[in-house]
Amino acid sequence: MAIYKTTNTMTLSEIKQILPTLDHVEFQLEDGTFVPEHFHVTEVGQIIKHFIDCGGVTRTENTVNFQLWNTDDYEHRLKPGKLLHIIELSEKKLNIGDFEIEVEYQSTTIGKYGLDFNGKTFVLTNKTTACLAEDACGIPSRLNVVESPSNSCTPGSGCC
Repeated sequence: MAIYKTTNTMTLSEIKQILPTLDHVEFQLEDGTFVPEHFHVTEVGQIIKHFIDCGGVTRTENTVNFQLWNTDDYEHRLKPGKLLHIIELSEKKLNIGDFEIEVEYQSTTIGKYGLDFNGKTFVLTNKTTACLAEDACGIPSRLNVVESPSNSCTPGSGCC
């Protein structure tokens, strides 16, 4: 029975369901590169982001944060039960909610990734930025696409 979903950001409860079914924990980037198997989870926490968007709307986002780190400790291997224990301890001590997981991982700078599961490994998914107030910024709706019969775009036609 599959207990994972195909969207690119899993929640804390979803990773807690998956971990007991695994023999080992692996993280992989979307390009296929694996996080070295001697990584450490150095932080588990909740991040509350309170901000105002460019349209003047105040917003709050809650995410669970995992920080992955690797060093010269080549003998270290994080087992699924140990990661589950770290998560449960953080829930108890920090009162963390069941929010989407964001993973911090160091490459040339600290990257922030979503988290998915492909049935075998956890996949660090690329995140993108977006304007949350496109209508207030005058950004045209992406759904308002007009097809031109001649497959050409002319000024004022709305196709470009």
